[in-house]
Amino acid sequence: MTVALQFPQAISDSLIAAFFRRSAGEWRSERRYYTLPDGQTKEMVSVITIRFLEQGCDELRQLARLHQLEDDAIMTCGAEVSWNSADSVSGRKQSKGLTLFGALGETLFRDRGFATPQPVTAQYYFTNPDTLCLRTEYKGSVFEEELKLVGQQYRTRQTIISRAGEQQMIGQYLEKRLS
Repeated sequence: MTVALQFPQAISDSLIAAFFRRSAGEWRSERRYYTLPDGQTKEMVSVITIRFLEQGCDELRQLARLHQLEDDAIMTCGAEVSWNSADSVSGRKQSKGLTLFGALGETLFRDRGFATPQPVTAQYYFTNPDTLCLRTEYKGSVFEEELKLVGQQYRTRQTIISRAGEQQMIGQYLEKRLS
């Protein structure tokens, strides 16, 4: 059973900033997606680049305006995440892109969602300083994610996608730091 720990706002702000800072760099991500209920699998490999964003930077101001926040410098920190993915069996390119995350309170603002180019928000919490949990809802789907820093060189991630109360897909990821 996972327990969501409630931290005072200042601690929550420092936890998300520390998590984003520790995640900054380039990662090789090996991913496996399970489509439910039939269990079909798809394996991908990605190179992910994460850049920490300081409060008040241009990217976070742009993100705040996209979400129509009154103060475009209000987000405490963020991350820019870019990726380049290929099917690990065929080597065929699958996707390439970039997304922005900005933290404010217990909300992460994104310029796009997992399955939509529209701006979305996620609620986040930490089970411990190394484990970030997100819950994003839009278009009738729920995306629950757990990202865990394992030492300095590894991250694990798991994503569960549900629709109408039924799990549709599980994604599991092992990420190794390249730089």
